Amino acid sequence: MTETASASRQDVGASARRPDATLKVTGEFAYASDLWLDGMVWGVTLRSPHASAWIRSIDIGPALAMPGVLAVLTHEDVPGEKHYGLELKDQPVLAVDQVRYQGEPVALVAAEHPETARRAAAAIVVEYEPREAVTDPRESTRFVRRQPVRVGDTFEADVVVTGEYEVGMQDQAFLGPESGLAVPAEDGGVDLYIATQWLHVDRDQLAPCLGLPPEKVRLTLSGVGGAFGAREDLSMQVHACMLALRLNRPVKIVYGREESFFGHVHRHPAWMRYEHGATRDGRLVYVKADILLDGGAYCSSSPAVVGNAASLGVGPYEVPNVRVVATGVYTNNPPCGAMRGFGAVQACYAYESQMDRLAEACGLSPVEIRVRNAVSQGSALITGQVIDSPAPLADMLRELEAMPLPEPLPGSLPGSPPESLPGSLPASAGTDLRALPGGVSQTTHGESVRRGVGYGVGIKNICFSEGFDDYSTARVRAELVGGEPHVTVHTAAAEVGQGLVTVQAQIARTELGVQDVTVATADTTVGSAGSSSASRQSYVTGGAVKAACEAVRARFAGLPAREALEKFGPIEETREFRHRPTYPLHPETGQGDSHTQLALCVHRAVVDVDVELGLVKVVELAAVQDVGRILNPRALEGQIHGGSAQGLGLALMEEIRLRDGRVLNPSFTDYLIPTILDMPPMVMKILENPDPAAPYGLRGAGEPPTLSSTPAIAAAVRAATGRKLTRVPIRPEDIALV
Repeated sequence: MTETASASRQDVGASARRPDATLKVTGEFAYASDLWLDGMVWGVTLRSPHASAWIRSIDIGPALAMPGVLAVLTHEDVPGEKHYGLELKDQPVLAVDQVRYQGEPVALVAAEHPETARRAAAAIVVEYEPREAVTDPRESTRFVRRQPVRVGDTFEADVVVTGEYEVGMQDQAFLGPESGLAVPAEDGGVDLYIATQWLHVDRDQLAPCLGLPPEKVRLTLSGVGGAFGAREDLSMQVHACMLALRLNRPVKIVYGREESFFGHVHRHPAWMRYEHGATRDGRLVYVKADILLDGGAYCSSSPAVVGNAASLGVGPYEVPNVRVVATGVYTNNPPCGAMRGFGAVQACYAYESQMDRLAEACGLSPVEIRVRNAVSQGSALITGQVIDSPAPLADMLRELEAMPLPEPLPGSLPGSPPESLPGSLPASAGTDLRALPGGVSQTTHGESVRRGVGYGVGIKNICFSEGFDDYSTARVRAELVGGEPHVTVHTAAAEVGQGLVTVQAQIARTELGVQDVTVATADTTVGSAGSSSASRQSYVTGGAVKAACEAVRARFAGLPAREALEKFGPIEETREFRHRPTYPLHPETGQGDSHTQLALCVHRAVVDVDVELGLVKVVELAAVQDVGRILNPRALEGQIHGGSAQGLGLALMEEIRLRDGRVLNPSFTDYLIPTILDMPPMVMKILENPDPAAPYGLRGAGEPPTLSSTPAIAAAVRAATGRKLTRVPIRPEDIALV
């Protein structure tokens, strides 16, 4: 889809209107699941019911005998390499001799009708020999990566607090399921229209499996209904292409909601043990931490997740002595990979819980303990990397603390809770039940509701780290259309809902002074833009668009755009943008300048908790975040709201539940995500302290709110209940006092 935007005051710094906004609100936007082509057929994947088993035989005869079935493929039909993967090619296109997780693809079916394809897949007879599955990561002996961080040699202190923490498996839960359309081409290649997070890396994994050169595998971005990391890995891409090439017909695959839970990676569950030592006045002396991450059956991006957990494992605090070990292991659980804030989210919940414990042990407030240990510009991370751009964490915390707290419930009366609890809120007859825990279900009328306040701080790396060749490419063309200057921006950057199309157009208007800008559909006919993840696209693709526009402007020779284009004709320039280099962490000490940029966000959560029923109502979230430079205020606010919503989900409701490696809740009936009724009002203070190394001084903003919101909410629930609550999501049975 080509998106055009034109209006006054639509440059960098303005809340420029999203070109897809009206279409999405009215339901007219074309997502990948809406793709259609005459003559297309439907593909379906047969998946393993077992977490671990040998495959003894596959009988496709019953499926092939069904009317309307056109093809049934197994691993023997893979035309090229049989494995793919982001960092390690360990994942089979189709299972060969064994399955390693429930839901692993075993066979493919193509048929004239989707229901026929589903029935045919069910008719395939697979003889499995189940074997014992390794589902507890603490018992796994197969490491994806082990990364220590070692600094200093003093591990004694006046005040010591320890804790063990657990984070459940969260799903990205995007509303648009995996979908795409593969179309065979006359040159023997294939054109794939796909909802993904990065086109070129998909292509570079697909081509070897299809036995084709990269130039014969062409990808075009289709409408994406959310991503959050789960679309970084391949899902149905190679399967659709295999069927299309076999049949020489277009093939469409669309996952249902249940299959989507099996078809993509999830957030790594984590088990963490922390020990913090401090002086009596609350200055950190040392931190010890063991972080264990369940990577599931295949590698995916687990090495990068481990690296983030290790390097950011003590948070944005000055700590002279550190012993951190982050480990990722293989199990027979579903594969885990990228999800918003990956690696840093899990560690943040643990180290922030520890900071609250330390505050209590030292007799300090939760804000004061953080202020006393806060990093600032010039501080060194535990990896030795110096923060060389503004990092006003202490000021951010003071601003957050100074924000007014929300009013008590309308009609509430003073309560008499236990001394350790801050207050109880019995509601009067006039209280709106929607303001109470449990909402309109009327499970409470406020008799056992108590209010709590909690704080959370998070630090997240921006862009890819540890020496990854992280860059983006932009092609910008200026020409006269109907006698007026017009600019076309073309990148391969995936618009996954974050507003990147809008930002690219804003940059072009700012740099070229031309209001009429078209952002072309992302595809592989232009150079790579990398992934829409790691809060990196405004930085790297924004930088590439800015550089290409500057090159075009240089050819204007100082003339206004119209005059220059009348004199010189169309002008087109292509530029790559790379951020400053990063370096791998040392495998033994964890030292190294591994990150490009660092971003901070702080949250305060106010919750009401029914301590008898275990129900939680988040009353308000307040956030302070430094974004360097605001490119689009409305879009930025949406990112902070969205990140906070996912953090709320992790704190209180979102978890894929497993039993012996089997997913128990693959539906939105049983896997709960926050709705508009669960999200509280948000108060935000957005700071602009430019990063001199970044385009426009910007600082990636999409992930940090996901980090700090979770521990803030958990801390608020602890304050209301007096419970330790060492695991998220917090369940009602963890809270109830009776």
